[in-house]
Amino acid sequence: MADDRLIVALDVPDALSGHELAKSLGDAVGFYKIGLGMLTGGGLALANELKQEHGKRIFLDMKLFDISATIEAAVRGLAQFDLDFLTVHGDPHVVDAAKQGAAGSDLKILAVTVLTSLDRSDLDDCLLRDGSVADLVVERAGRAFEAGADGVIASPQEATRIRALPNSAGRLIVTPGVRPGGSDPGDQKRTATPAVALSSGADHIVVGRPIWKSPNPQAAAEAILAELPSPGRKTSSN
Repeated sequence: MADDRLIVALDVPDALSGHELAKSLGDAVGFYKIGLGMLTGGGLALANELKQEHGKRIFLDMKLFDISATIEAAVRGLAQFDLDFLTVHGDPHVVDAAKQGAAGSDLKILAVTVLTSLDRSDLDDCLLRDGSVADLVVERAGRAFEAGADGVIASPQEATRIRALPNSAGRLIVTPGVRPGGSDPGDQKRTATPAVALSSGADHIVVGRPIWKSPNPQAAAEAILAELPSPGRKTSSN
């Protein structure tokens, strides 16, 4: 059985490319992320195919943000597809509305804290208040948990502090920005290796380019899996 602590990001142009990549990875990978970049290229259809026909778990990375009524309606519509994870912005009103939309389903709502491609200068450009990125991430995570989030999206560098929050018990920490040792960080600014991310408290790591840009994606995925420490505690698949 595939180790679902690894989520492979299908950040490729369209569903056909995503299908080919998933086929090349075979049984080595059991969990996939499909994001906005593929949505107009058949991403939702691919998500359904991988889930229903191939038994894969699916993380739909939409990062939804809108007024509460719209969020609730959008999540209610997505919940009918029997997917596993869905991201929304970590603002409490968004998280609360998403949880209402997901009611009665197994869809887990993950709150985005601060994107792993951003640093303090980027937050300044966005007119976000002063404070270190790590402090803001941890505060947003705590507020998202209070609003009912099933988990949060944060960089590996903040995972330990989030896991230490009193209200993090039973909640998921999913970390993008994970790069195998020696690989190109790309546009990610707050990164760590797979082993460090998991030992810091993450339940799942998300890896994209180091796998799909590899000439042998299956070998790249298996090399990452070989880096992972033995499971030391329950994850969302238990």
